[in-house]
Amino acid sequence: MKKASLSLISKLNRQRFRGISPLLSRDYISVNSPSSSSPLHSMDHRIQFCAKTPGLVYPCRNLGTLVEKPNQLPSRQRKLKEKSDLEEAFESAKTSEEMLRAFKDMEACFDERELGLASLKIGLKLDQEGEDPEKALSFADKALKALDQDGKPSILVAMALQLMGSVNYSLKRFNDSLGYLNRANKLLGRLEEERVASVEDIRPVMHAVQLELGNVKTAMGRREEALGNLKKALEIKEITLEKDCKELGVAYRDLAEAYASVLNFKEALPFGLKALEIHRKELGNNSVEVAHDRRILGVIYTGMEEHEKALEQNELSQKILKNWGLSSELLRSEIDAANMQIALGKYDEAINTLKGIVQQTDKDSENRALVFISMGKALCNQERFADSKRCLEIACGILDKKETVSPIEVAEAYSEISMQYETMNEFEIAISLLKRSLALLEKQPQEQHSEGSVSARIGWLLLLKGEVPQAIPYLESAAEILKESFGSKHFGVGYIYNNLGAAYLELDRPQSAAQMFAVAKDIMDVSLGPHHVDSIETCQNLSKAYSAMGSYPLAIEFQRRVVDAWEGHGASAEDELREAQHILEELKTKARGTSTNQFPTKALPLPQHSLASRNSHPNVSFNQNSAGSMR
Repeated sequence: MKKASLSLISKLNRQRFRGISPLLSRDYISVNSPSSSSPLHSMDHRIQFCAKTPGLVYPCRNLGTLVEKPNQLPSRQRKLKEKSDLEEAFESAKTSEEMLRAFKDMEACFDERELGLASLKIGLKLDQEGEDPEKALSFADKALKALDQDGKPSILVAMALQLMGSVNYSLKRFNDSLGYLNRANKLLGRLEEERVASVEDIRPVMHAVQLELGNVKTAMGRREEALGNLKKALEIKEITLEKDCKELGVAYRDLAEAYASVLNFKEALPFGLKALEIHRKELGNNSVEVAHDRRILGVIYTGMEEHEKALEQNELSQKILKNWGLSSELLRSEIDAANMQIALGKYDEAINTLKGIVQQTDKDSENRALVFISMGKALCNQERFADSKRCLEIACGILDKKETVSPIEVAEAYSEISMQYETMNEFEIAISLLKRSLALLEKQPQEQHSEGSVSARIGWLLLLKGEVPQAIPYLESAAEILKESFGSKHFGVGYIYNNLGAAYLELDRPQSAAQMFAVAKDIMDVSLGPHHVDSIETCQNLSKAYSAMGSYPLAIEFQRRVVDAWEGHGASAEDELREAQHILEELKTKARGTSTNQFPTKALPLPQHSLASRNSHPNVSFNQNSAGSMR
């Protein structure tokens, strides 16, 4: 990792004689968590460089203090002194350039394992600096080859593997990085199981590996899977760090943000609240950390549609940011507040807020574009479409110049603007903007989840336009990408499969439609519950698909489930229940008038493991939530 602590090898010279003992300091698991302007921006955890770096230690000094034997040759003494001097020069080196010069001098008189230890330290230093990852990789590779010669598990080998994973991550070689980190993780588990090293020695390296695994999987779009590693890293911190220290609070906030990024706001909330509790207690109500905690809580409450609570957190955060004079962060916070006002239906208030903010922005800045996007949204909600379009056009004009500088931020903005055009039924413009967004995101491997979301929305809009064959590839691509990013049981994936079912049914492919609806229903039942409105509609769609196939017994079975589900909603769903009962009677009539030999269609069992999506087509529901649910 870029901030991997060089203190990891602080006692390596004693390792030959006394074992590793307290090889790893608590500093190794300290995390630097820079604030992000994007509330859902994935966290870049980094292990901090320990200020107390005792340096690489070799047995030379110990050898130099041995009692001299009478027959010892002066030349040997000179060699020992030379090694000792070289070692001291290496230890006292403060910059990577000084370390590299000392290492070059050491190569002639140190053995391979000793040079492996030095290579590990240089690799850690270069990785921490982050300026030359290729050079860091070469030293990491030297260290691994030198330290892993005998094939025996050791902390040193685990550290070298972790360094290889970190450097490959920096080089965006995510598959290679994942391979080395998985090896390190497995090796550490073996060390713990076989008690080759103490838990105190293993734990800090394990933390580094888990944190880096979370980073790599996030970069690969495997965000749901990354959460498991990030949670393990937090658990190690909870054991190792002092209770309620600032650093632990940051770790809680980071995990809250990670859960929010996969739209799991319910899981995110307790971690966000814990972070706030710790930072208020340790740093006071007016600290910057508290402001950042309140920012992420605002995001979480917005996701939970508790907009009043979100606005309250935002206002408290703004007060702190004003006190500290953090104008850039304050500006973004004010834009967030306007968006919360829009969510609460306070459109005039939001517009007035935005008019004040726009005066503080530079002419062609990204912040100015964001202000006009929010202004366009407020005006769109007031059905002032001409004014809304003018604001959105201004925003697009600014963003067009920023595509190469800030591709991810611009892609997100295009996606947001497209939603406003979609609301105004300007589907062609909306699709065009989404395609521009997709083109930018396809070049950013760490934004795979956003790529899938945008692809899903393009498919949805093409369905709305009746361009069904063109919609299917986008929906299929979205399903595969988002399965990888969010897991196969995420509700958003279910919506996409439901939309695919609707598309296949429109193309008179009822068997393919039934397969998609069955997958969708399986996911909806798990992620939303069988009595959720969208789950019921997916079940209704599955009944329609079986009816189109002539498989009336199956169609009737699923329609009965629809009726039962609507009955559970009581008086609020009387119209839906009446319609469901009517469809059930029609199916029974069709079944009585049809010979069982007339439609020899193979029944399709519900899959045991799958994915899903929803909203409407003549008689089939397919859903725009497949797009918005992933953002």
